[in-house]
Amino acid sequence: MTYPELAYLKLERRGPVGWLINNRPDRLNAMNSAMRDEFAVAWKALDADPEVRVIVHTGEGRAFQTGVDVAEIAGDGVGMERYRQSMEDFDVHFTAWHQGIAKPVITAVNGLCAGGAFHWVADADIVLAASDAQFFDPHVSVGQVVAIEAIGLLRKMPFEAVMRMALTGRHERMSAQRAYELGMVGEVVDPPERLREVAQELAEKIARNSPAAMAATKRALWGALEMGLTDACKAGAKELVSMWGHPDQEEGPRAFAEKREPRWVAPEGAAAAGGASAPRSPAADSAPPDSAPPDGGRAAGEPS
Repeated sequence: MTYPELAYLKLERRGPVGWLINNRPDRLNAMNSAMRDEFAVAWKALDADPEVRVIVHTGEGRAFQTGVDVAEIAGDGVGMERYRQSMEDFDVHFTAWHQGIAKPVITAVNGLCAGGAFHWVADADIVLAASDAQFFDPHVSVGQVVAIEAIGLLRKMPFEAVMRMALTGRHERMSAQRAYELGMVGEVVDPPERLREVAQELAEKIARNSPAAMAATKRALWGALEMGLTDACKAGAKELVSMWGHPDQEEGPRAFAEKREPRWVAPEGAAAAGGASAPRSPAADSAPPDSAPPDGGRAAGEPS
């Protein structure tokens, strides 16, 4: 499958693993308005590729991502008003969660991760971080509100840790080890140069499993975050039963008995299926959002 050529993002496939790479290293991968629009295209392209079973998201250069491009916001006369309508309507499209991506998503944080970058930390299924990664949220330091991305992080971390990062702004940084201790990331990779190698290895392990079963699992578990216990279990039971009669349910036990790798049905993906597959359950669609808007970030080029 041929991927679209994008100005600020790179799309690659390495075996069963699709890679989405932030590619604006001269600006520490800060997101300008064009890059913001490219994310919707990028996620859909990888989700539509039947050869891609897992998606890894990382950054080029010394930063994973550093939020919105404050230089663009400050200098073009439009500022944050460009995002007002999309935020009021919560019509945003730059993370896998926003796009309803059915495939497993790994965020691999390299270097600096600041401000709006927490969109992709909060919305990923699994987060890895290089041992030299640093985390901070400078929204309040540039006169912006810390909101939706931090709300997303509250599912993973203690309240006070999120609040401290929100209130200290650009004046305090969190290490990768501390982020691991608090539950923001699931693994710290050392040496940091091995981050992509470790992410590829993990993605390949995940890719050996049934795409349909993993998509249903994502719907069940992400949906549970927006429900009470009983409702979540009832919704999960529906996802469990949805696989009964699926070819993969027969193929899995057969492959085990025959001592061979299973031959799963190729994934359709949310994009290829017209949005039919999504990581959240339908009951969650009307729930309050818990991923992040591009409403602030670290000034591109700020010294590290």
